[in-house]
Amino acid sequence: MTIAVPSDQSTAVAGIEVSRYLGLLRQYATTVTVVTTSGHGDIGPAGFTATSFTSVSLRPQLVSFCLDRDSTSWPAVAGARHVAIHLLAAGQQELARNFATRGIDRFADTSLWAPGPYGVPVLGGVLATLVCEVVERIPAGDHAIVLGRPVDAHQRDGEPLLYHMGGYSQLAR
Repeated sequence: MTIAVPSDQSTAVAGIEVSRYLGLLRQYATTVTVVTTSGHGDIGPAGFTATSFTSVSLRPQLVSFCLDRDSTSWPAVAGARHVAIHLLAAGQQELARNFATRGIDRFADTSLWAPGPYGVPVLGGVLATLVCEVVERIPAGDHAIVLGRPVDAHQRDGEPLLYHMGGYSQLAR
């Protein structure tokens, strides 16, 4: 296999134009994922809508999500022992928006969540919840890749809330 190397090495280092990069990523449809943690010390619960969640390994079982290290949720995640990863169901756009909005108390409406295993906030009505022990945080550019080992899981039947082309969507059946 031959890999073409650009003649302008600065392009290879900098990557492609940001608008082009973001435009391409908008083509990737994904289940809307919210990550929560109970916090630690004087840092209260935190949660955010994650744009990157994936299964990493079966043996050992590992999943990952990414988080901007400038995010207001990063201090809580940086010291968390456990997180809950929620796959949202169709119709949960408001919940997704709540956890994507900066500068608000995302846990103010206590009817939307309850304390779960290891004290992590668990959201109601979601398709699936995976509680994980955080095993590693890997710096990657302006983000961190967080690896978690599943320790508890719940799921139900239903359709996922999808995010595609900058908006929420549902499967058409």
